[in-house]
Order: sequence, then C-alpha cells, then structure tokens
Amino acid sequence: MQGFANFMWLLSLALIVFSGFALLDAAVRREDAYRAADKKTKPFWLIILGLAFVVNLIFNILSFLPIIGLIATIVYMVDVRPALRQITGGGGRRGGSSSDGPYGPYNGGR
Repeated sequence: MQGFANFMWLLSLALIVFSGFALLDAAVRREDAYRAADKKTKPFWLIILGLAFVVNLIFNILSFLPIIGLIATIVYMVDVRPALRQITGGGGRRGGSSSDGPYGPYNGGR
C-alpha cells in the first residue's frame, strides 16, 4: 500500500506542476493573441487554469474535480497554447524571420 500511496502522491505532484506551468504560460501571453487566435479571452483561461491549480492543491487525485481540472489544462496545452505560440512567433523557430522558408530566407526572387 505504501508504494501505491507514493505513486499517487507523485501523480498529484505532477498534476500540480502541470497545471501551474499552464497557468504561468497563460499569464505571460499577450491579451490580443487570444483574440487573434480566435480562442477564449485571457481572463477566461486564467480563471479556468487558476481553478484547476487550486483544485489540484486541495483535493485528492482520486476525486472528480482534479480530473476536470486536468481536462481543462490539457485543452489549453494542446489547443490554445500552440495557437498562441503561432500568433506570437514563439513556435520554436529560434530567431528565424517570418520570411524564412525551409531552405533559408525568401528574398522575392532577387
């Protein structure tokens, strides 16, 4: 039983870290990027992810509310965050220009 309790504690800690990362990521994104990506507003996601973080802190992982918080966090991470990164240019291009193609910068045929 001690091994199962340790596993559940680690799983709970992982959920807290995951939802905390999503909350911090949502907090540092620009407000206009949410509208440009046609997602809900920044305050909406901050409230949802903040509630998910608090629920993960308070309730046991085996209860119903942390599962709802996990779903909300996953939706943000796989749907909203990539759209925001694409809008703000944080898509992992590492300093590339918006005119860069797969073989280097596009110069308009010059």
